[in-house]
Amino acid sequence: MKVGLTQRVEFKEDVSEHRDALDQRWITFLESIGMTPIIIPNKLKNIEDWLELIECHAYILTGGNDLAGLENASNVSLERDKTELTILEYARKSNSPVLGICRGLQIMNMYFGGTLGKITGHVAQPHVIRSRFDRSEKFKTRTVNSYHNWGISKKNLAAELTPWAYDEQNNIEAAIHKKINWLGIMWHPEREEELDMLDVDIIRKLFNKDLV
Repeated sequence: MKVGLTQRVEFKEDVSEHRDALDQRWITFLESIGMTPIIIPNKLKNIEDWLELIECHAYILTGGNDLAGLENASNVSLERDKTELTILEYARKSNSPVLGICRGLQIMNMYFGGTLGKITGHVAQPHVIRSRFDRSEKFKTRTVNSYHNWGISKKNLAAELTPWAYDEQNNIEAAIHKKINWLGIMWHPEREEELDMLDVDIIRKLFNKDLV
C-alpha cells in the first residue's frame, strides 16, 4: 500500500535555503507495518497532476509548521498550506483515506470551517487522554506524547468532524469525519520507541476503510 506523506518546510538562514523536511522515523514506522512511504514535495507547479502520477492509496498530513493566518503564528509555510489543502481536495474527490497528525488534524479542522486556539502544557509532555478506537467503543484512557501549541476546543471543532479523544482539559485530541475515511490525531505515533499497536490497528483500519 502506497501512502503519501507531506513534509514540513524549514528555512536555513545560514545558506538561505527553504527545505522540505520529514522525520526519518516516518519511513521506519510505515515500512514496519507493511506500507510504502511516498514523500510529497512542496512547491510543485501542479499538485493534482503529481498526485495522479504517484497513485497513493492514502495520505498522511504530518506535523510541523504553524498554519498561516493564525494570530501570533510562527514558522508558517504558505506553500505547505497550499500543498495540504490541495491534497485534501484531491482525497475528497477520490475517496482516499487521510490521516492527520498534529498540524494535520488542525488543517483538516480548518478545511471544514473549524478554528484553533493557543494552548499550554502540550510541548514534549506526555499526558493522559480519553479516546476510542472504533465507532462502537466507549472512551478509554491512554497516555500519548504531545508536541503542539495550538489546540481545538469542542466549540471550535468543525461540524463535519466527531470527537474521538479528549485531553484532561477537554481539548480535542482526535477527531474523525462523520462520513468519509479521514481521521486526525494530535499525538505522534512515529515518535514512540516501540510501536503502539493501538495506533497501528487504527491506521490499518482507516486505510482499509474499516473505520467508517
